[in-house]
Amino acid sequence: MTKNTRKIAIALGVLVLLFVVANFGVNYWLKRYLPNYIKNNSDYKVSYKTLDIDLGTGNIRSTGITVASKNPNNQNVIGLDGTVDSLKISRVGIYDALFNKRINSSDFLMVKPNLKITLAKPINDKTGKKRQPLLFKNLKINDGNIEMLRHTRQKFLAVNSLNLSVSNLRMTEEDVEDKLPVVFDQYTISGNNFYFRPDNVYALKAKTVTTDNGKMKIKDFELRPLLSYAQFVRYYPKKRNLFDFKTREMDFKDIVLKDNKVTLSEMRFEDPDLKMYTTNVKPSEKQKDFKLVVNLQDVIMHNAKVQILKPNGNKLFSAGNLNMDVNKLVMDENTVKGNIPFSYEKFLITGRDLNYLTETQDVKVAAVNVNPNSADLRSVVIKPTAQTSTKTLADLAAKQISLKVNKWNMKDNKLEMDAQNLYINGLIGKIVAADKKPSGKKMSFDKIKLPLLVRNIVVDNSRIGYSKGEDSQTFDNLQIKVKDFEINEKTSKEKLPFKTGNYSITSKNFSKKIDRFYVMSAGLLKVGKQNIQLNNFALKPIVSRAQFIRMIPKERDLYDLKINQITATGNIDLTSENKIVDANQVTISGLNANIFRSKIPADDKTVKPLYSELLRKIKFPLFIKNTDIKNSVLVYEEDTKKSDGPGKLTFGNFNMNIKNLNSAKMNGRPTQVPITINCSFMNISPMRVNWSFDTANTSDAFSISGNISDLPASSINPFVEPYLKIQTTGLIRDLVFNFRGNKAGLNGTLNMKHQDLKVAILRESGEKNKLLSAVANFVIKSNSGNYPESVVVDNVQRDNTKSFFNLFWKGIEEGLKKTLIGSNVEKTEEKVKNTVQTTKETVNKAKTEIQNTTATIKEKKDSTVIKVQETKKNLGDKLKGIFRKKERAEN
Repeated sequence: MTKNTRKIAIALGVLVLLFVVANFGVNYWLKRYLPNYIKNNSDYKVSYKTLDIDLGTGNIRSTGITVASKNPNNQNVIGLDGTVDSLKISRVGIYDALFNKRINSSDFLMVKPNLKITLAKPINDKTGKKRQPLLFKNLKINDGNIEMLRHTRQKFLAVNSLNLSVSNLRMTEEDVEDKLPVVFDQYTISGNNFYFRPDNVYALKAKTVTTDNGKMKIKDFELRPLLSYAQFVRYYPKKRNLFDFKTREMDFKDIVLKDNKVTLSEMRFEDPDLKMYTTNVKPSEKQKDFKLVVNLQDVIMHNAKVQILKPNGNKLFSAGNLNMDVNKLVMDENTVKGNIPFSYEKFLITGRDLNYLTETQDVKVAAVNVNPNSADLRSVVIKPTAQTSTKTLADLAAKQISLKVNKWNMKDNKLEMDAQNLYINGLIGKIVAADKKPSGKKMSFDKIKLPLLVRNIVVDNSRIGYSKGEDSQTFDNLQIKVKDFEINEKTSKEKLPFKTGNYSITSKNFSKKIDRFYVMSAGLLKVGKQNIQLNNFALKPIVSRAQFIRMIPKERDLYDLKINQITATGNIDLTSENKIVDANQVTISGLNANIFRSKIPADDKTVKPLYSELLRKIKFPLFIKNTDIKNSVLVYEEDTKKSDGPGKLTFGNFNMNIKNLNSAKMNGRPTQVPITINCSFMNISPMRVNWSFDTANTSDAFSISGNISDLPASSINPFVEPYLKIQTTGLIRDLVFNFRGNKAGLNGTLNMKHQDLKVAILRESGEKNKLLSAVANFVIKSNSGNYPESVVVDNVQRDNTKSFFNLFWKGIEEGLKKTLIGSNVEKTEEKVKNTVQTTKETVNKAKTEIQNTTATIKEKKDSTVIKVQETKKNLGDKLKGIFRKKERAEN
């Protein structure tokens, strides 16, 4: 060994000796003086049974440790109180601990700690001052009981029988109001009676917490509100929802904690039970309802129960036996403000016994299956929960409602949806519409992100009733198909808040109660965007004629209609804000119409517009290029107080064609309306009518012409006999009329060829009054000759309280009067008066003769009575004499 080598060896030996002596001295000093040093130079009192420190490695071992805060009321430092059976710290940064007051260690092991930790008061960010964190690369706790309090002495965290192994743990005191107090990378844990209070509203509890191969299992987990609902509303008036959640078992893996964010994956809940209380307030955008950000990568729930309560405590929504598989579920301060308190990416939900209640409706779903691409609901029942005339109520049940979607989600607490197909099967029930729509209140779409699209809608095998006031209707065997249903910003402001592409509505045995008088029905109803078809249509009165007369204050018609088929083609839109009827063809086949009017009620003195004005008053564009009424029968009946049953007019084999029926509101379209009628009057005589008017002509000018041929006069007896007590005979070869007029009156000509025309005036008993009949036939021209001249009909004034046909009949009546009585009406009337006067004189003379004859008969009768009485007396006297003679003879 050389001299230098010996020097180096001696130096190293001295250094080793000094290190050993220093290490021994430090340990001796620490054991003897460290507790007092800590007591004098820190905020804690510490004692222990053993303490070993290796200055070379920085390892510290200690047993029987007791720690307590010198000043428990000091909120500026972390408070410690409790015991630790043994403590081992590996590679501790002693310099940092002594001079920087920062715990920095590679490994930290505590055995059976029983500690109460009080967190320091959060630092005011404005000071810029930061407390030093606790940094542990690895932390292990065996069989520990830990309780952590806030600086306010509120319980913050607690766990019993804790066994914990954490890698790269960081713990900080600052900002505990907003952040999680611990952050770590990997962990294993087991413990009992877990408790965590993130804020003043909620507490998290669990009976047991364990980990197995990186998977945490929690038994009897609870998220419990610390306040009653009344307290919550009082102390947090701007918060939206209050939650109450529990589950029998839950497990997850890959937990990541950072600041106030909690991230978990493969999370499973068994028998979860969620209760959510809602409030009426809209939360402030700046107010934090939920301080944590919970990110759950995959969530599975088995047999879940959900209940959402309204502010009044009544149920808003509930579900039982709910199963959910949700991917990327996020709950934060924004999502909890909505009715659905979380967002998601993908999901699969199945469940039973769903129940949703509004102010007026109770919606129940027996089974549901929902995923991002579809929704399927079975046995859906909607029942009204209130009786109100201001809101529409539904009482419906559907076997199935299924939805295929391209996209749907909740964005900004609004439903965003683009659906491909909506299918409703077996929808049965009724809808009762509100009597009156609330004033100033429109349908709200504030929960929907517009536009809302449904590409195809199908309603199948359904039966729906709809009523509003006395108006009711039923759609049996209902089928609906709608293309491109859309609600957008524009349509949402209109009366009908949606628009559609092509659609078809088919119903068999359709019926509709129109009012207290009528019910409308159809064996088949088909409605499309370009066509309408009704088969076996009927408009039937639901009251008798006698009831109808008693129910109406003023005279009006009672209709009884049957139609084999009605068809229409063209653009017919009567439901949107911009109504329009632009039809090419309307056909009515097999119309059988009975119109009854009684003259017993008071006259209706309201002004009756002519048909051109009625059409002009239609507020939307209407144009029907061609209208046909084919193979029909029209019957008009009328009675009066004195009539013996109603009079009847019949128009058989009725065919009518109308061109250009319009409301004069479609630019470029003709407004002249020509009408042609061909029928059999009283089912006997051919009748032809040409009628036209112009809806754009405000004077309501019209023309009407036509003729009736080969009409036996007796055929009109069913109309005139019941209440005019007249019978007619003879033949009307031809009756030709040609009138022009307007809303003031009409004029024109009438020509009638007739022969053997006679009139019989009847008594009330039905017998012929020969005298009056003779007078009438004396006045009437019974034969017109072969070539009768036309008579002029002029200055026929219209009574505007009567219909157009009243004016037309007055024109006919005026023409008949001139034809049958003659042109010199005044002379004819004088002749009739003279005849009547002569008849009256004859009758008076006959009465005088009858009176004289009666007096003579009476005188003769009185004389005869006297003679009889005298004869009777004489005979009595003779008989008495005979009896006396007989008595004397016998004696």
